[in-house]
Amino acid sequence: MSLRSRTAHRRAVLPIVSALSLSAALLPLLGRSPAGAKTAPGLTFGNEFWSRWGDDRAEISVYDLRFPRYGETRDGIAVAIFVTETFSEDDRVKVEPGTRPSPGDFPVMKLNLVQDFPTGIYDYNLMTSTFVGLTPAGGRPAGSVAKVAFSSQEWCGQVFQEILPRGDRVESTSHNYSSGKANENQSLDRPEDGFFEDALYLWARGYSRPGLAPGESRRVSLLVSSERIRLLHLPLEWRPATLRRAATPTEVSVPAGVFETEELTASVENGPTWRFFVETAWPRRIIRWEASDGRSADLVRSERLKYWEMNSGRFLEELDRIGLSSRPPRTP
Repeated sequence: MSLRSRTAHRRAVLPIVSALSLSAALLPLLGRSPAGAKTAPGLTFGNEFWSRWGDDRAEISVYDLRFPRYGETRDGIAVAIFVTETFSEDDRVKVEPGTRPSPGDFPVMKLNLVQDFPTGIYDYNLMTSTFVGLTPAGGRPAGSVAKVAFSSQEWCGQVFQEILPRGDRVESTSHNYSSGKANENQSLDRPEDGFFEDALYLWARGYSRPGLAPGESRRVSLLVSSERIRLLHLPLEWRPATLRRAATPTEVSVPAGVFETEELTASVENGPTWRFFVETAWPRRIIRWEASDGRSADLVRSERLKYWEMNSGRFLEELDRIGLSSRPPRTP
């Protein structure tokens, strides 16, 4: 992303920010949802949130990853990129500079989660992009998922899936290299308590509804993640799940250091139990995540960068700042 693009994005977002009068980063929205919305009240993102996330930088966090595949646990790397941008309700994509503003444009928190791990002779490369609205939009309250896009690349082929909530429905389009699944379009009812497994990482940090108080738990209908649909050949469906937020902090040691964290869990019926350890201090980064299926990730390093300006070869040495190194020659 160019400097011009980022500057235009910030100018588009800041008027929305200035309209928010709450000083807390994340507070429950006490008013009602927009008329006709099939959802519960959302979240409000105030001055503390925007003092960090409106500064024209992205948060890059690198994790040591362990990922089960083909009956073995693989060691790999996960990179989580959190950044705000202006989003189009009509097209469900980032609004580029020079585009005529639309009344439906709204700010989102985007998470690009990249997971790379080897399986014998070849690698798996997974990427999930999840977009959560930071103001009400399209009949959805703030803190609601606006889009999920997933892709998987490995030597057998590539897979892509896009999921869009529209009104009281969720629409999915997917493309696969296997016969019988090559091109699929699906539509499901969206329950009032509908929650996305792909949004768990945002939810754990307080950026996605539903917000929970310490010690609180809540039952929700959870839409199975695109990643698990692909890797485990599951159907697109809602499953009962329980979300919990621990009442007391836990100390966690990872390569990045020792942190005081609180634990947030998501227990999926006939599925995994996810555990997220989030630092109690602002900005509440994810220090560790793990699931009962054997996957886990520990924070190595975290930096805030304008990475889109760092695409010259001279920036390769900067990889060390985020705990990575350049790829050796002839790496698959």
